[in-house]
Amino acid sequence: MIDRSVPRRVLPAPEPRGVATLQAALPVRPRTGRLLVLATVFVCAACGLVYELELLALGSYLIGDSVTQASVVLSVMVFAMGVGSLLAKRLRRRPAFGFAVIEAGLALLGGLSAMALYASFAWLGESRPALVAFSFAIGVLIGAEIPLLMVLIQRIRRQDAGGAVADLFAADYVGALVGGLAFPFLLLPVLGQLTGAMLTGTVNAVVGSGLVLWLFRRDLSRRSRWLLIAANVTVLAVLACATVLADDFERVARRAVYGAEVRVAQQTGVQELVLTGPATGSPRALDLFLDGRLRVSGYDEYRYHEALVHPAMTGPHTRVLVLGGGDGLAAREVLRYRDVASVTVVELDPGVVRLARTDPMLSALNGRAYEDPRLGVVTQDAFRWLRGPAARDRYDVIVSDLPDPGITPSTKLYSQEFYGLAARALRPGGRLAVHAGPLATRPRTYWTVEATLRAAGLRTAPYSAGGRLSGFAAGPDRSLGTADAPPQDWGLVLAGRDQVPELRVDRDTPWPRSLSTQSLRDAARDAERTRVAGLPPSTLPHPRYS
Repeated sequence: MIDRSVPRRVLPAPEPRGVATLQAALPVRPRTGRLLVLATVFVCAACGLVYELELLALGSYLIGDSVTQASVVLSVMVFAMGVGSLLAKRLRRRPAFGFAVIEAGLALLGGLSAMALYASFAWLGESRPALVAFSFAIGVLIGAEIPLLMVLIQRIRRQDAGGAVADLFAADYVGALVGGLAFPFLLLPVLGQLTGAMLTGTVNAVVGSGLVLWLFRRDLSRRSRWLLIAANVTVLAVLACATVLADDFERVARRAVYGAEVRVAQQTGVQELVLTGPATGSPRALDLFLDGRLRVSGYDEYRYHEALVHPAMTGPHTRVLVLGGGDGLAAREVLRYRDVASVTVVELDPGVVRLARTDPMLSALNGRAYEDPRLGVVTQDAFRWLRGPAARDRYDVIVSDLPDPGITPSTKLYSQEFYGLAARALRPGGRLAVHAGPLATRPRTYWTVEATLRAAGLRTAPYSAGGRLSGFAAGPDRSLGTADAPPQDWGLVLAGRDQVPELRVDRDTPWPRSLSTQSLRDAARDAERTRVAGLPPSTLPHPRYS
């Protein structure tokens, strides 16, 4: 039988050699001090996750391929956190001072990381080395936080190591949740990436330094105290100056990327829209960039849109569906046919539609398509919309005017499942026109799209069209965004629900400037020479594009 009359005394776990074991002299009760440390853990974790998400978002935007950038940032940062935890062992003799120094450095690096990455992209044309460097440096500093906070919370009130670790990690994980939600729903849409990162750095510096300079001030020598004050004042001053100059920096950097005639620049909930060119004059001087990628060039966009739309319109075309194409340019070509009864545009980003409606140059380029009563707009993801009942067996023609399949968020829109839904939306004898990426430079991607269409039960007719649209912003030299750039190609596929569609242009095709039946046949013959045989289709669980 256990004797319960004498209470057992729990001995504290021994501290490692060299670590201070005296209880800290605090200006508040130990319970309050412990809550303040946990609140600091909460805030620092939220800030750390914001830095991580900001690197992920900006890396995907500037470099592309979000899967690769996420893998690079996360793997480098997690490795660096382990390195930081080991390095923190050297700071345990002076945990309060070490923690304050780490938070000042983290606030400075994290707060300026977005600006540094954008500057690297704008003036050097490459941001991957900067992305890796900032991921590693920020990861090291984040990894050093918890070991030092563990020492600090034990100095306030001794408790078993397991309980202290549980409290710290609980506060850390809850803070990460708040930071993870604040970034996409508050910081990014309200402040943008640059100002949002700098505000996060400011909060990080104030909270980290405030905890040490007030709660643990008696652990600091006079010299250490003034050194920390000077360091944090400098960090806050740098972040404040950077915040004030952020708008000017964005304008200068944007000119370095897009050229001098940036007329519209806005961040929607989906992407960044940049429109360049004069406000008046010929629409051919217009360029539209989406997330840094050149999507519309007024110089020769008609070559692409005519080749995409008109071959599919050969045959019944009473009801037409345009997937993507919020700029209204594909719809412009469709609406040239007087016997078209209705056109439905399914566009994810309402900002693109709004710009196409209201901007004088872009609306002139699209022939004011949105003023035509036959045109209707659905603001929704194309995949989700096709799954609904409204799309089934309703359209004679579907035009898939979507971003390149190599862009990670677009891969589901080039999957076998997506094309199966599109085939279901076609009436018997209907046709599907697909933009499949550049044929000359990425033939494997192009023929994977064609193989995926065939796997979905469609009959395909591959072809291409020429032009200069490169798909990406040029960077400092602007070599890919100018009228004298070398011609590029657009890979296209026309697919039929019941039979292989014929590539031709009818006599009643309205105003074809760049097409003829012979040119289409030549383009199909040239495309066939590049065929990569035996490629498997791309599916949702196994995307094949890179």
